[in-house]
Amino acid sequence: MALAINIRADDDSAGEIERLWDQVAVFEIGPSMRALGYRPHFTFAIYDSPAADEKAAWDAMLAAIAGETQLRIEFKRIRWFEGSPLVLWAEPEGHEALARIHGAISAVIDPTHCRPHYRPGAWTPHCTLGTAIADERRDDAIAFAKAFDRRIEVLFDVADCVVFPPVRIIAERKLPS
Repeated sequence: MALAINIRADDDSAGEIERLWDQVAVFEIGPSMRALGYRPHFTFAIYDSPAADEKAAWDAMLAAIAGETQLRIEFKRIRWFEGSPLVLWAEPEGHEALARIHGAISAVIDPTHCRPHYRPGAWTPHCTLGTAIADERRDDAIAFAKAFDRRIEVLFDVADCVVFPPVRIIAERKLPS
């Protein structure tokens, strides 16, 4: 099992991202995000190492969100991470709080214990839309991402710590408005 530190959207505005999940699912082998049974989110760190136990991870998140309020994030672009499978994600418009929270977590828990893509210098703030793009639908998925011309705004209002798979919330805190 892995452990992740996230901020998620429990607000009704999360429906905007969930509708994108459904649109992206047509390019996937199976609908990856709905299958999680978990709301739209940003992941700040994922640990496979016992060096970051549940209590240490949650303590790091609590320290990182001290003084933070709910984050209203705007998305205007869909991007992708190369690989097989291709991963589509919504790109947040410059939001300093995401970088601040990520940095605060990395300052408390040694980033060498974190998965490489979530370490300082490698982490890209993203809200995942689909992780299982079928190779034969790759070009269609990229065309969909390039054609996205909307603006959506989502309120991320809960900080949490989860273990997965399957996703199980072990601690959470609603952020003040």
